[in-house]
Amino acid sequence: MELEKFSYDNKIVKYFIIATVIFGVVGMLVGLTAAIQLFYPIFNFDTAYTTFGRIRPLHTNAVIFAFVGNAIFAGVYYSMQRLLKTRMFSDALSWINFWGWQLIILAAAISLPMGFTTSKEYAELEWPIDIAITLIWVVFGINMIGTILKRREKHMYVAIWFYIATFVTVAVLHVVNSFELPVSFMKSYSWYAGVQDALVQWWYGHNAVAFFLTTPFLGLMYYFLPKAANRPVYSYKLSIIHFWSLIFIYIWAGPHHLLYSALPDWAQSLGVVFSVMLIAPSWGGMLNGLLTLRGAWDKVREDPILKFMVVAVTAYGMSTFEGPMLSLKNVNAIAHFTDWIVAHVHVGGLGWNGFLTFGMLYWMVPRMWNTKLHSVRLANIHFWIGTLGIIFYALPLYVAGITQSLMWKEFNPEGFLEYKNFLETVVQILPMYMLRAVGGSLYLTGVFIMTYNLVKTAKSGSFEANEAAEAAPLEKHKKHVGGHWHSVLERKPVLFTIFTTVAIVIGGVIEMVPTFLIKSNVPTISSVKPYSPLELHGRDLYVREGCVSCHSQMIRPFRSETERYGEYSKAGEFVYDHPFLWGSKRTGPDLHRVGGKYPDSWHYYHMLDPAAVSAGSIMPPYPWLFESVIDIQTTADKVSAMRILGVPYEEGYEEIANEELMAQAQQIAKNLKEQDGIEVMPETEIVALIAYLQRLGTDIKVKTESQSSKLESSNQ
Repeated sequence: MELEKFSYDNKIVKYFIIATVIFGVVGMLVGLTAAIQLFYPIFNFDTAYTTFGRIRPLHTNAVIFAFVGNAIFAGVYYSMQRLLKTRMFSDALSWINFWGWQLIILAAAISLPMGFTTSKEYAELEWPIDIAITLIWVVFGINMIGTILKRREKHMYVAIWFYIATFVTVAVLHVVNSFELPVSFMKSYSWYAGVQDALVQWWYGHNAVAFFLTTPFLGLMYYFLPKAANRPVYSYKLSIIHFWSLIFIYIWAGPHHLLYSALPDWAQSLGVVFSVMLIAPSWGGMLNGLLTLRGAWDKVREDPILKFMVVAVTAYGMSTFEGPMLSLKNVNAIAHFTDWIVAHVHVGGLGWNGFLTFGMLYWMVPRMWNTKLHSVRLANIHFWIGTLGIIFYALPLYVAGITQSLMWKEFNPEGFLEYKNFLETVVQILPMYMLRAVGGSLYLTGVFIMTYNLVKTAKSGSFEANEAAEAAPLEKHKKHVGGHWHSVLERKPVLFTIFTTVAIVIGGVIEMVPTFLIKSNVPTISSVKPYSPLELHGRDLYVREGCVSCHSQMIRPFRSETERYGEYSKAGEFVYDHPFLWGSKRTGPDLHRVGGKYPDSWHYYHMLDPAAVSAGSIMPPYPWLFESVIDIQTTADKVSAMRILGVPYEEGYEEIANEELMAQAQQIAKNLKEQDGIEVMPETEIVALIAYLQRLGTDIKVKTESQSSKLESSNQ
């Protein structure tokens, strides 16, 4: 049969590689800055745009979607062409994918420091950017599916299976979680409220890790690891079991992020069961990767590319064992809201995603530039510095996490909390935060070394934009008889994609539909009322400043928490919360019952200079809240939007909303003057924020022990 001549598009891969390296450096620099802010608050720089609450989501978005995202596209565009023996379906779509993705990243880099955020973890970007993400992801999908359909290789190799699962699932996750009602150009409210919003968000959040940080990298592992080792994948059958069990089970595990919360118990239990089951397929993938290197360990000792890949796969195995363990309720009770979770996430992020990306870059660049790696010695130095960076990053945070939990839960012999003041736990772990920053610095140093090495490699070679190739055409009308049952499916990409979609949709539907349709899953509380207009503005400020990054609003039913914070949180208290603000980390105390706990003047001074009010506080000051005024022109639109979402504001309420807003604001201004002689304009942002904080947790009244005793006495 005559071979067809064609060429691989290396130019698009080159640009994605450049973007990967640039955004890797930028994203990690922002992360290092955020790490330093936690023990040296002056690094918040006293500006609205550089506080921890604003740059923390900038860091996560830059690393996940800019660094890792561009690495995914680089690896997929490189490997897919060679696995399918064809050029990408459309060069134009490839470039729309590239420039569209970079513009989305630029929009994120501008909007997040400005405070335009939905506050939903890994999905903070506002609605216009969400639409852009959807469109560019569809472009990528069309290009990928089109390439598969015009392939010259009849069977789709295992890496392609993971690429298909990634495209389909990320599309479903992003669209469902991004249902939001726009209020203005860069402001929206989540379509879901409270418990339902929490379930959807962590169905998305957990599976964004699964299908953006895991499945595409498993596909890249299945291509680049055998290539680097020059050995076939250990087991074809294991890869089949690994793929289908992983994509089916993963989608159910999201509720393990919400254990001991107001989420219904049945949903929490489902999350635990499927999380534990995840160990099997996850370790199946890890073992398939490591056993591919059987007989090649001498090469691993010499080749830095294989060193990076071995540690990457090992880190994947470690984090996918730790994840199910953390989903066990007795372990979660200790670890949740602590720095243990931050350590867990970064073992996966720095080890699995980072190191596999580095190994992939070291493998691709010399081949695309037709040369040898500039310095194997520098690559080895990068490996050891990066490995030390991971160790210095993760181990101190494990210590910090366990220290936090033990201190939060400790009671003295008299039955009182040993560390009643939350700040005592913060001060205790500051040395661990410093060591974490050292680890981050080491890791970033390794990235700088890699950047230099790759640039020198490229300069020494000659880049081949269109790499010549040839292959036999696909015999589309020839019937293939026999073979493994799965090989039949591999020849039918459309059917394969449909089966994949069904596998990933089942779990989400079973978890979400009952939560939305069965009212008993979210019992209402008659005393819970909508936020006043001023409180609504204050809540939006709380979201804008990223307060949810450090403060939870979910008191779990543990004695240590109810003693410290007050009555545990009920599902019905959050029915008007668009979005939910339960948080995932306690750098500061929980705020769900903070309403009425302190006078208005305390909140005023606390936001002006936290360290003066709470000695040792690492919270930055917020001076701009005392100078800026709320935009009352938006009040009516906010009230109308909330009514559309189901919040029971009366028809026409928006016409008098600003009158009520000013009346409440004037009362707070009066309180401040009476309490401490503080002069403040009622329309300033600090007044709105105080109104929101003083409302938190006050909708339900809980009888104290003394009140119960008096009631019993009067009944006798």
